Amino acid sequence: MLSQLLLLFGFFSLVLVSVYWINRAISLFDQLIGDGQTALVFLEFTLLALPYVIMTVLPISAFVAAVYVTNRLSSDSEMVVLQTAGASSARIARPVFFFGVIVAVLVAVLAHLLVPAARSELSGRSAEISRDITARFLKEGQFIHPATGITVYVREITARGEMEELFLEDARNPEAIVTYTAERALLVRGDTGPRLVMFDGLAQTYRGDTGRLSTIEFEDFAYDIGALMRQGGAGIRDLRELPTSVLLNPTQEDLDGATGDLPDFLFEAHDRVARSLLAIVVPMMGFAALMVGGFSRFGVWRQVVLAVVMIILVQLIANSSEEVARGDARLWWMAYLAPAAGALITTSLLLVSQMRKFRRRDVPDLPEPSGAAT
Repeated sequence: MLSQLLLLFGFFSLVLVSVYWINRAISLFDQLIGDGQTALVFLEFTLLALPYVIMTVLPISAFVAAVYVTNRLSSDSEMVVLQTAGASSARIARPVFFFGVIVAVLVAVLAHLLVPAARSELSGRSAEISRDITARFLKEGQFIHPATGITVYVREITARGEMEELFLEDARNPEAIVTYTAERALLVRGDTGPRLVMFDGLAQTYRGDTGRLSTIEFEDFAYDIGALMRQGGAGIRDLRELPTSVLLNPTQEDLDGATGDLPDFLFEAHDRVARSLLAIVVPMMGFAALMVGGFSRFGVWRQVVLAVVMIILVQLIANSSEEVARGDARLWWMAYLAPAAGALITTSLLLVSQMRKFRRRDVPDLPEPSGAAT
């Protein structure tokens, strides 16, 4: 039974990872290729996104494999043979538990090591690409949005890299929207980063509070492009990039250098452990749900629906506990509510299955009719 679980788990994991990965790759392709990046950069980003995709898919694959194998054993009457031979529901569930432990180890390695390392590398590469202002600006005939509230349009780019007929709108401050137009412009390096030098242009400032429009003509004007790179919290790390040891015992420097407060740090760390525990509970829930129904020539579709409903219920518990735990550092233990609820449901279903088995055994035989047969 364990070998069948592992074989089907590998098959379903391959299929689901491929589907998730292709879906992620399509969005990355539009984003990276649209920003002028090469196919090698696209391949690098998709590979760095793969560990998180695998971590997300593994519990789902384990659940599907457990349900499929249990259903097949029931359909082939092998489960009935095991129960008739005296094997209890807990004994039959032992290979499913070992299978869940194997999946949990894989999820733990991904959650604690590979996913944070991949996200950290992905963040670094994203920062490098964001500093490639030339690739984001030098696109002729297109309206480009290199940052929130910034719109750039260049009619033509010459062979020497000069931009002709430039349009730039800075709407980061809704109360003072500035629009720049210039006959030509250049990208040059400065002490604080790249600068956009515009020649023979016009700066128009519209103030929403007064409704007035002021215009200034200029022969040359330098626009600080480096400010666009520094905005948006440059240098602030995502919690998912940090090691688990840092999340459990963050210093003040760690708190200041990452998004989130102490409750977010603690919940993220314990959520990684809870994911591993949930990888054990999920296939056990699928197995236990099918054991309740027993053999039926009409199939086990009702038990499969019950298993799916229980998975949805556990996920709702996980989402609700996350919202509460991220508001108070003392409630970090709520990260384990979902696997605890799953374990309780699994135990209850196994007990119900065992009790039904005993009731079938305790049915008394009908007495033989009295009197001699004629």
